[in-house]
Amino acid sequence: MGSFPARVFAGLLGVVVCTVPPAVCADVWGAADLSVRVVPRPAIAQPGQRIVYRVRVTNAGPGDAVLPVLRVRMPAEVKVVYVDVADCRPGGSASEIVCASPTDVLAGGTGRVTIVGIVRPGARGPLRATANLTSEVVDGDEADNTDVVTTRVDEGADLGVRLRAAGRHALSAHVRNRGPRAVRDAVLSFTSGAARRLSVHGAHCRRRAGQLVCRLGAVRSGERVRLDVALRRGAVASALKAEVHSARLGDRHPADNVARLR
Repeated sequence: MGSFPARVFAGLLGVVVCTVPPAVCADVWGAADLSVRVVPRPAIAQPGQRIVYRVRVTNAGPGDAVLPVLRVRMPAEVKVVYVDVADCRPGGSASEIVCASPTDVLAGGTGRVTIVGIVRPGARGPLRATANLTSEVVDGDEADNTDVVTTRVDEGADLGVRLRAAGRHALSAHVRNRGPRAVRDAVLSFTSGAARRLSVHGAHCRRRAGQLVCRLGAVRSGERVRLDVALRRGAVASALKAEVHSARLGDRHPADNVARLR
């Protein structure tokens, strides 16, 4: 059975019965050759860290895409924290995002959606994301209306820190890496009302925005690093928070990345 496209002529609704295949009807009424592409960054995801999906929509014409709808099914191992298009809404499941355009996309036009998520610490991957694009006009080439991408999840490392009192105005910070990956950019930061009065031995540190930030360098899998921390004379003792992390590698057990001592 043919389809029944309709057009308006001088205020009158004209109905034309199309008894030929949809591709031929598309030549009559105009078609929109839609395509969608998804690019994840980084190429290898890290547990507990950010991942960004950039979705690009293109209409190669020759006709306009009438009210296109983009559906993106995110990996269950990714928690969505930001979408940069206001027309996007949650879909039928917690992992689906639906972006219904309120206007047509003209022939030759493009559109972009950026989705930011956090990879769950327990994610093993691969992370699989699917984007599908539809419109109310005929698309003679639907093969590129869907894009599926998979992203490998790195094993990451397991950093942890503990604080131990070593006197009234002194303490020690113990950082360890349980692996499996070696961390080459480990950073330990101290936050306290008296952080500017702290002195640390065993690392290169600098003060930044009320924190004392210390670069530990490489910490191999299974290695422990100790830093001696002293409160300078005249400073008032207060609660101290220490946090260790890597900017490059993820951490599957982030609960022990923070330690506090009063």
